[in-house]
Amino acid sequence: MDKKIEKKKWTPKRIGLIVIVLAFIGFTIYSFAYMDFRSTLNVEKEKLTISTVAENSFQEFIQVSGTVQPIRTIFLDALEGGVIKSVNLESGTNVERGDTIAVLTNSALQLSVLQQEASLYDQINNVRNSRLNLEQNNLRLKEQLISVENQLNLAKPEFERQKSLYEKNLTSEQEFQQAKENYEYQKKRYEISSESFKRDSVQTRSQLRQLDESEKRMFRSLDGVQAILENLIVTAPINGQLTTVELQQGQSINRGERIGQVDILDNYKIRVGVDEFHLSRITTGLEGSFNFAGQTNELVITKVYPVINNGQFQVDMEFVNEAPSGLRRGQTARIRLELGESSNALLLPRGGFYQTSGGNWVFKLNEDGTQAVKQNIRLGRLNPEYYEVLSGLEAGDKVITSSYDTFGDNEVLELQ
Repeated sequence: MDKKIEKKKWTPKRIGLIVIVLAFIGFTIYSFAYMDFRSTLNVEKEKLTISTVAENSFQEFIQVSGTVQPIRTIFLDALEGGVIKSVNLESGTNVERGDTIAVLTNSALQLSVLQQEASLYDQINNVRNSRLNLEQNNLRLKEQLISVENQLNLAKPEFERQKSLYEKNLTSEQEFQQAKENYEYQKKRYEISSESFKRDSVQTRSQLRQLDESEKRMFRSLDGVQAILENLIVTAPINGQLTTVELQQGQSINRGERIGQVDILDNYKIRVGVDEFHLSRITTGLEGSFNFAGQTNELVITKVYPVINNGQFQVDMEFVNEAPSGLRRGQTARIRLELGESSNALLLPRGGFYQTSGGNWVFKLNEDGTQAVKQNIRLGRLNPEYYEVLSGLEAGDKVITSSYDTFGDNEVLELQ
C-alpha cells in the first residue's frame, strides 16, 4: 500500500517571498512616515542676503523730503492797481523797512481821492459853521440873561425903597404898586430866562460834543483818503531779502496782485511733504533730523497743514538749535522723521522678501546653515530699516531677507 506524502506549506521559497513583501511594505510605511516630501530647490548661498533676528531698540520713523525756506516771509501785494512809474529796487536786493521798491501811478484813483478830499473839507467846514452858530446862540442867550438880571437888580432896590416910603405914608399907593409889580415881573422874567439858559447850555454842550466827534471822524477819513495815494508806493515791510516778479516801467498791476516777497534770512525752516497715510500720527512736537555738511541737525515740527494735495500734506519743521551755516533757500533736505518714542523689540532687517510673502512667512535657516525652511511669522511696526517681529522668530534666528521671486512655491531651500 502506497504511503500518502503531504505537500509542505512553508517552503523556503514561499518564506523568502513573504519576507520580501513584508520588507517592501515596511519600507513604504517608513518612507511615508519619515521621508520629507516637501518641494525642494537648490540655491547658491552666496547670492542670498541672510540677516539675523535681534532684540534692540526700535524707533518708528519715516524718510521724508523737505525744502529749505526762510523762517518768515512777508508777501508784497499791490494795495492799489496802477501802472508802474518806476522800479527802485531789483529782486535779490537786501532791503530795510520802509525802502521804496516801486512806484505806481493811477490817474483815476488820484482824481477820486481829490474829490473825496474836497467833499470831506466841505463837511468839516459845515461842522465848524454849526459849532460857531451854536456858540453864538449861547452867547446871545447869556447876554439876554445878563440884561434881565440887570433889570432885576434895578427893580429890587426901587421896590424896597417904595415899600419903605409907603409904610411911612411918604409915597402914594400907586407908585408903590408899580414898583412892586415891576420887581415881581423882573424876578419872574429872570427865573424863566435863567432856566431857559441852563437847558440851552446843556443841549449846546451835547451838540458841541457831537460836532467834535464828527469833526474827528472826518479828519480820520481825510487821513485815510490821503493814505490811499501812499498805497501807490510799494515799500519794504521788514528788513530782509527782496524777491519780486519781473517788473518793468509801464507795466500794469492789478489791485491785490502779488508782486514779490521779503524773506527774513537770519534763520530757516524746512517745509516737508508727508504721505497722507501718516496724517493721523503727525502732530506738532514730533522730532526729526537730517545730515548737512557732515553734521546731524535736530528739527521739530512746529506747524501742520492738514490740506491734502497730490496725496501729501505739509508740515513746517524748525531747527532745535541754530541752522547750519551754508544752508540756502530752496535746498532739498532728506529728513528722518520720528513717529514716536523708541522701545525694545525683536527686529528683522527689511528686504525684498516682503514683496513675495507679504510679511506672513520667511525662509529660516537651520543651525548649520545648509537648509532654509518656510516659517510662518507675524510682523508689527516698521521703519525704513526694520520690521518688528511679533511671533514666529526668536533672537539669533537667521533669515533670508533678499527677494523670493525665483523660489517659486518651494518650501525648502538647499543652500549650496
